Amino acid sequence: MDRLDSMRIFVAVADEGGFAPAARRLALSPPAVTRAVAAVEERIGARLLHRTTRVVRLTEAGTRFLEDCRRILAEVEEAEAAAAGLHAEPRGPVAVTAPILFGRLHVAPVLFDVAGRHPQLVVRCLFVDRIVHLAEEGYDVAVRIAELPDSGLSAVRVGTVRRIVCASPAYLAAHGTPRSPADLAQHEAIPFSRGPSTRDWVFHHGGRTGAVSRTETAEPRTRLIVNQADVAVAAAVAGRGLTRVLSYQAAAEIRAGRLKVVLEEFEPPPIPIQVVHQEGRRASARVRALVDILAEGLRADPALRG
Repeated sequence: MDRLDSMRIFVAVADEGGFAPAARRLALSPPAVTRAVAAVEERIGARLLHRTTRVVRLTEAGTRFLEDCRRILAEVEEAEAAAAGLHAEPRGPVAVTAPILFGRLHVAPVLFDVAGRHPQLVVRCLFVDRIVHLAEEGYDVAVRIAELPDSGLSAVRVGTVRRIVCASPAYLAAHGTPRSPADLAQHEAIPFSRGPSTRDWVFHHGGRTGAVSRTETAEPRTRLIVNQADVAVAAAVAGRGLTRVLSYQAAAEIRAGRLKVVLEEFEPPPIPIQVVHQEGRRASARVRALVDILAEGLRADPALRG
């Protein structure tokens, strides 16, 4: 078995989390897969996997080797495609991740167009509300709503969103419209939190201009706490109080007049939306194609213009 085949087997074991599922994926016997990985470990002189009866986990050396294997295999496939005259047509698997609600509302509709434009691409999606480590988890592209640290990832900015406070017109008519963060002490709030506690709402004087002069903390009354933004939006539409969400999460209800934004002058600066990937200028044709499609589609979305 040559080294590339061994690399492919190792990547399959890491992706599938075990020798037996990797064997099924590759149509090999489990002993053949086990022997191939053992041969790689013997050749390089390092343990790549922690093995137990239930799970297979990467060692530190295995994590680094996995990233290198993915890069080498992608470069080999790219070189073969170029030599065959197929470089202009992206092909093969490409994996993308995004936050759950954002992925459902904004990323998925863009990806629906991929099959028509690039029929040789196979796109795998993971919509999850956590940071996915691209190299370690086998993903090529991520859509992130955040200022990005200097992480070595290549980033394409495609839009912005705001952190807004909104309520239904009926609620505001009955309880009044808050004019400053201090007024929220007299209002009901519907926060969403994925932990056991909620955070106070922090506002920025001059925040939307980018010149924040000071911050102010508000503590509205809370009788309903939810763990998903779309549930908080639905509760606000039902007149249960004010909620604070990202602008894209309430955009449809605002356009329909079912919610109204308040305290706009106290919003923090807009948050960038960025499409990130690892390879930079050396990105494969399939990664470049997916990044281009996402950038084009998301930039055209009016809900993502802050």
